[in-house]
Amino acid sequence: MEQLYIGLIHKDRGSDFGVSFPDFPGCVTAGSTIEEAFAMAKEALAGHIEVMLEEGLDIPESPADPIAAVSRYAKRGAGAPILVPAAVDDKAMRINVTLPARLLRRIDAQTTNRSGFLAEAAASKLAAESAAPIPKKRRAS
Repeated sequence: MEQLYIGLIHKDRGSDFGVSFPDFPGCVTAGSTIEEAFAMAKEALAGHIEVMLEEGLDIPESPADPIAAVSRYAKRGAGAPILVPAAVDDKAMRINVTLPARLLRRIDAQTTNRSGFLAEAAASKLAAESAAPIPKKRRAS
């Protein structure tokens, strides 16, 4: 699936056009022309995402409204924002799951796509847990 991410083009006097990605710290590239910088940005982002997937890291979501995101970055003056397409190929894996019949009937009443429903529920639960503050351990008295 291809998604659009924000890249920021930078140009200092006497240097090439650099591109960095706010959502992917450490992913930077450059080109001697804007066209070359854009081509290099697509390549760098694809490679960065591939390594992240291989390492089991979460890939940031692309902006829900890419045009609004470009406008926000343009106002910040941190570089000229561009939209860089990237394929995020997070391959689906078949698993075998055992669920209570009553729970399965309730899922089937909500959807015709059990896998999609369970994936969405798991993603929602994991997102909520990662957003929750981590409780502090109490020291034994």
